[in-house]
Amino acid sequence: MTASSTSSSELPLASWARRLAPSAIQDMLQIITRPGVFSLALGLPAAELFPTEGMAEAAARVLAEQVGALQYSPTLEPLREQVVALMAKRGVRCSTSQVFLTTGAQQGLNLLTRLLLEPGQTVLLEDRVYSGFQQVLDPFQARRLTVRRDARTGLDLDGLASLLASGERPAFFYTMSDGHNPLGTSLAMDARERLVGLAREYRMPIIEDDAYGLLHYEEGGALPPLRSLDAQWVYYVGSFSKILAPALRVGWVVVPESLVFRLATVKESSDIDTATFTQRMVLSFLQSGKLEAHLTRLRGEYRLRRDTLLRALETHLPAGASWTKPTSGMFVWVELPEGSDTTVLLARALETQQVAFLPGQAFGVSGGRSASHGLRLNFSNCDPARIEEAVRRLGTVLRAA
Repeated sequence: MTASSTSSSELPLASWARRLAPSAIQDMLQIITRPGVFSLALGLPAAELFPTEGMAEAAARVLAEQVGALQYSPTLEPLREQVVALMAKRGVRCSTSQVFLTTGAQQGLNLLTRLLLEPGQTVLLEDRVYSGFQQVLDPFQARRLTVRRDARTGLDLDGLASLLASGERPAFFYTMSDGHNPLGTSLAMDARERLVGLAREYRMPIIEDDAYGLLHYEEGGALPPLRSLDAQWVYYVGSFSKILAPALRVGWVVVPESLVFRLATVKESSDIDTATFTQRMVLSFLQSGKLEAHLTRLRGEYRLRRDTLLRALETHLPAGASWTKPTSGMFVWVELPEGSDTTVLLARALETQQVAFLPGQAFGVSGGRSASHGLRLNFSNCDPARIEEAVRRLGTVLRAA
């Protein structure tokens, strides 16, 4: 047997790595590139809305004015100052000493998990959860407890309180308070206050993933995030990926100041703790004052696409289906009658109508089936005409089923 023919099962991999399989999102990336496929599957921002001209100008300024732009360098204090100002618009007061820059929100989630979680320790998750965070947990072989997050009734705070009162002490609780992925829902203010109160009472850190919090579509804007209610027990994760462009890979976390040097030490082991060229581009773009107009444009266009999707669902989906009406984010969650299996329906939808979505099973915790009758639809990546046609095709599949 040659070295190239050795199977992964024969290699000396860690036990968690031997169990790895491609995620639903990795599989879907292959599917949506097929000619003719109408995709409402992945959470991609609209490429035609990227601020390409502004970013090109920012890149040119950086290269012309900053001699060390392509060199290793310390973290960018001015970019952290810009993040502090952005957080203030979200209702969060913080200082630059509490802001830590990351290579996207995903790295922020990874670093916080590495900092907080012992191998085999318990973590607390909602029963429908962003699949990328489950991948973060895999190397730790964590024990995963779940609390119900229902599309209609919200987070089961009574159940969460009962778990904690019974003696469970998770390393942390992971949640999205706005634009939930996959449900598209946001927590009510009283739920936010009670959740933070439980975290404080039981000394349970909350990792708040706010990747979609700046994409809000109703008058008055989004509610303040959990971090605005507590600076000690809520660790906030933000990102420029959804509001500027994913390829920039620039994000941040807001944590107690005492954790920043620990995050820096953990980060250094993975990417040398560098302030990258794209961080300098983002800083230059923010300093140009163009972000607010760009956000206004994004919110307007995504609101149009959301409303198009909701109207199309009303028109084309059969009786018995229900769906969320998001005020933030990029997703609508559709639920079919109990007993439906949207993984099976996806194969049928691709074969007969060339339309793609993500089945609920992709968001279940550790193979749980509570979401198997649901499906997630994205509205940010298609123009209104394609959204309408995609939902028409989806409706044909569901009526036939």
